[in-house]
Amino acid sequence: MVTDTGGIDDHSFNAAAWAGMQKAQSDGKAKVRYVQSTTENDYVPNINSLVSQSCNLVVTVGGLMGDATKSAAASHGSQKFAIVDSNSITPNVKGLEFNTAQGAFLGGYLAAGMSKSGKVATFGGLNIGPVTVYMDGFWEGVQYYNKQHSTSVQVLGWNETTQQGSFANSFTDQNAGKQLTSGFVSQGADIIFPVAGGTGLGALAAAQQSNGSLTAIWVDTDGCVSAANYCSVILTSVLKGIADAVTKTVEDSSAGNFSETAYIGTLANGGTGLADYHDFASKVPASLQSELATVKQNIINGTITITSKAQPTS
Repeated sequence: MVTDTGGIDDHSFNAAAWAGMQKAQSDGKAKVRYVQSTTENDYVPNINSLVSQSCNLVVTVGGLMGDATKSAAASHGSQKFAIVDSNSITPNVKGLEFNTAQGAFLGGYLAAGMSKSGKVATFGGLNIGPVTVYMDGFWEGVQYYNKQHSTSVQVLGWNETTQQGSFANSFTDQNAGKQLTSGFVSQGADIIFPVAGGTGLGALAAAQQSNGSLTAIWVDTDGCVSAANYCSVILTSVLKGIADAVTKTVEDSSAGNFSETAYIGTLANGGTGLADYHDFASKVPASLQSELATVKQNIINGTITITSKAQPTS
């Protein structure tokens, strides 16, 4: 596996992908290792280093690695690849994509229902599809809550209609995450949804220091597991089933069943959704939990249509 610049300990998508690799190893189906990218300039040499070692499968993590993976796949036609958060490329790259707009829609609906100030906020690491798809879903979930309840909860940091919002321009800069969060708090936000990998840890730190006035919704992994020291401020997490998808892809490849057909994680197949409420289980009203269950089913059956243009289609 080749990590993105966030590194193996980002408590987010790189860590989740590596957990999936390790599960394949503990299952006895593969021997795994990773190389870490410090900058985007490391993508090509890191990928080539694993290709030169005759790895059965090379997994690259993150949409930013799309071009490097495509180039390597074209140069090494017999090498199998999988990439997290990017599309498949015939004949030897399997895309592992996730319609996290669906899970984030639930997160936005929950945030709107739990906000006391009537203002919630989100920011991204970089302005790229795998990030903005979360932000779109969150924004739409808040709008849907407002429509259902005749409320006017505001979303700071993102507007799906204009595609304008706040970005840290990093997946590692915790200080930037904390500064952005402080700015939203000063505008009245009481729930923050950072879509920024390790940068988002700065938002969790700000919430922890807020004396209960700010809570957070984490992304990709269950924050109460991956960033357990912040669990007391994590309302829930919008999950992206990276670990399971990577495990299955590695094990299928090891068994000779590699296919470049894209995997798209959805609410219906468990590829996205909300984590447990953990410390907030007794604080989320039963009526709101019931509404969320209905909203989830209505997304699955198509009664609710999510319009984000960042949703994966391949």
